[in-house]
Amino acid sequence: GSAPGRWAATACVVTGASRGFGRSLARLLAPQLGPGSVLLLLARSAEALAELAAELRSGSTGGDTELRVQCVAADLGCQEGLRRASAALRELLRDASLCRLLLVNNAGSLGDISKSFLDLSDLEEINAYFSLNITSALCLTSTALRAFGARPGCSRTVVNISSLCALQPFPSWALYCSGKAAREMLFRVLALEEPGIRVLSYAPGPLDTDMQLLARTKTGDPGMRQHFQRLQEKGQLIECSVSAQKLLRLLQEDSFPSGAHVDFYDI
Repeated sequence: GSAPGRWAATACVVTGASRGFGRSLARLLAPQLGPGSVLLLLARSAEALAELAAELRSGSTGGDTELRVQCVAADLGCQEGLRRASAALRELLRDASLCRLLLVNNAGSLGDISKSFLDLSDLEEINAYFSLNITSALCLTSTALRAFGARPGCSRTVVNISSLCALQPFPSWALYCSGKAAREMLFRVLALEEPGIRVLSYAPGPLDTDMQLLARTKTGDPGMRQHFQRLQEKGQLIECSVSAQKLLRLLQEDSFPSGAHVDFYDI
């Protein structure tokens, strides 16, 4: 069909927005956001966020109104950072003129992939991992949905940036795989509880990012390490912008079953 128009008065939130996939996605989403929209960017690095926000504001073509871009620098893995991010969300969503909510839970980490299952025994390390990768996604999503509420005629979409690791175990990646699996299940439960909310888990494929660099240099399991080295050597890593473009198309077409896991390679 014809290209869909821009999204009217949208509250768009992207976590982990300062680099990698989040940054690419923010760049693609910004031009989609019509008059009255706000883009809230969350990440740890204030500097990288400010840079991205400046770029997005200058590129915005909202007629006489330019896109409102807000940044919150916060470490979502700690209580203070999560509190600040949640406060910013609640403040933003008090605006009754916003009629579309799009929340992209992209922030995440690999954990210490030099460790095998048998090396993982430190309570604090493990809890810190799950705080960032599971707890913060749950808290931010529930906060946003509660703050936005069920506005008549308005739409709410929640995206979980997932992974093949949500479905399949990989050696050395116990934390990452279990974190992604837990997140996926949380969002499946949300889809079941709230039929009025559109929920999507999107696995972006092996992206050419800093995380992928870690994967091929730090993974304890040699077979895994070689697998990622080969992907890079053969040019099979995916550009962030290419994968983000597929996610954007999924959101524009809006025909995925709520709660579904959709992989880059499925589309």
